[in-house]
Amino acid sequence: MSAIHVAPLRADLTFGARVTGVTLDTLADPEVRSLLRDTFEERGMILFEDVEPDGGLQVAISTVFGPLKDHPIPTVPRAGGALHPGVIEIGQEPREGNIVIVDGKEVTSWLPWHFDHCYNNKLNRAGVLRCITGVREGGQTGFADGIDLHRALSPELRRQIEDRNVLYSLNLRFRDMRFGLAEGFREIQPHKRLQETIDYGKNNLPRAVHPAVWTRDDGAKVLHISPWMAEGIEDAETPAGDALLEAVCREMLATITPYFHTWRPTDMVIWDNVRMLHAVNGHDPDERRVMHRTTIEGDYGLGYFENNAEGHRLLEMTV
Repeated sequence: MSAIHVAPLRADLTFGARVTGVTLDTLADPEVRSLLRDTFEERGMILFEDVEPDGGLQVAISTVFGPLKDHPIPTVPRAGGALHPGVIEIGQEPREGNIVIVDGKEVTSWLPWHFDHCYNNKLNRAGVLRCITGVREGGQTGFADGIDLHRALSPELRRQIEDRNVLYSLNLRFRDMRFGLAEGFREIQPHKRLQETIDYGKNNLPRAVHPAVWTRDDGAKVLHISPWMAEGIEDAETPAGDALLEAVCREMLATITPYFHTWRPTDMVIWDNVRMLHAVNGHDPDERRVMHRTTIEGDYGLGYFENNAEGHRLLEMTV
């Protein structure tokens, strides 16, 4: 087998792995590809270190884990063009995007804990990120393991949420968050380019339903709740149901053991979207930050639309 090295992401974490030695040549080895898939399944997230900062390698790494999913919105920049299909650019110019106050600091590109496609009936399998233009401070991407979150939840809340389903809508406005919003949070400026999408999604698209807890093939239970875009508990949109979901979100965020990654140009990260939550801690609004992302198709088969509604192309986009 070609020489790659696999190590734990951090000694105190039960999830995540660091992998070095990955090149286009090593990825041609079937044993390497099998080892990477096994590591991903076991650890939920892989940090590829010291890789060539190249879109072709990002595509090659991504396709080890499944076929790529293209973004449905034509105006989203395709960073790889025809040469590296499936790579999109996520970024914004200074003061262009959302600006919020979190922990007493004004930041942009902040994202609360969530899983991608919570507002769709099908979840993508994974995402792969690399940083093109970094920032001086902040701009870190956080990852947290749903298996750990389930274990850390108090037995009483675990019992109450175990067989519940959570409703989600394509409402990206932070000020509309109903569950788990940080105390002292304040929105200074919404994301200008997303307002039309937000308004349309909030008023016209069906709500998706996903289990609060699901069980993997290995028997491990995953607490998989996105506080961002959650609308309530299915068949319990009542004060008592809302109080339960808020209590779970609050305890989940209080007991979370995350990993926040500080980006280098030679890093790529893949995470399991049906197991992990992720977040971004934001950065100075006067700085530009650009990421390249690929999305990997797949689904765990447990989501659906409320009232058997039909989906919409907009719900295929990744946020």
